[in-house]
Amino acid sequence: MIVKSAEFICSNTQISKLPPPVKAEYAFIGRSNVGKSSLINMLAGKKGLAKTSQTPGKTQLINHFLINDNWYIVDLPGYGYARASKSKKADWSKFIHTYLDKRESLQCVMVLIDSRLEPQKIDIEFCNWLGEKGLSFVLVFTKADKQSSIKTDQNIAKFRKALLETFEEVPKHFLTSAETQLGHDEVLAFISQINQQFTIPEINF
Repeated sequence: MIVKSAEFICSNTQISKLPPPVKAEYAFIGRSNVGKSSLINMLAGKKGLAKTSQTPGKTQLINHFLINDNWYIVDLPGYGYARASKSKKADWSKFIHTYLDKRESLQCVMVLIDSRLEPQKIDIEFCNWLGEKGLSFVLVFTKADKQSSIKTDQNIAKFRKALLETFEEVPKHFLTSAETQLGHDEVLAFISQINQQFTIPEINF
């Protein structure tokens, strides 16, 4: 897939105000500081599309980016870190989970994992929640350029092994680097394949 256009459409905190669910959507989510904005910008080929920040937990809204006038990248708030009150965090959590569970046009959740780290409990728990809900997801390991490929392979193997404690088989995974463009073609080819099967869901507006 060649990305010819990528534009910011809207930011929301209310499910009712999201764009009509008539185009395929791919939700990008991960722990704060996993490199989500950089990865989205790399895939879209547009540097400032998603706002990158040195402050973890900066994304606090659901952001829709329209790609090729045909499908959406949906940037979700990171989990695991944010300078916010408990009630605010609870609101975000409910909002995100409602979006993931109820959004008719959501095709796949792209769960971003920092490839430099050993399996993190919060990531495993989130994957288990997706599994319990029967939601389609893939693993996207980020920051592959930051360490040796041997170390990266070891961490991916450990993560897959941890998931096999609750899953019969581990979802597909991609290895990416926003710096070197690693994974760019593979992730977009995966999305393109799903887009070809997409039909507009029947919805009572």
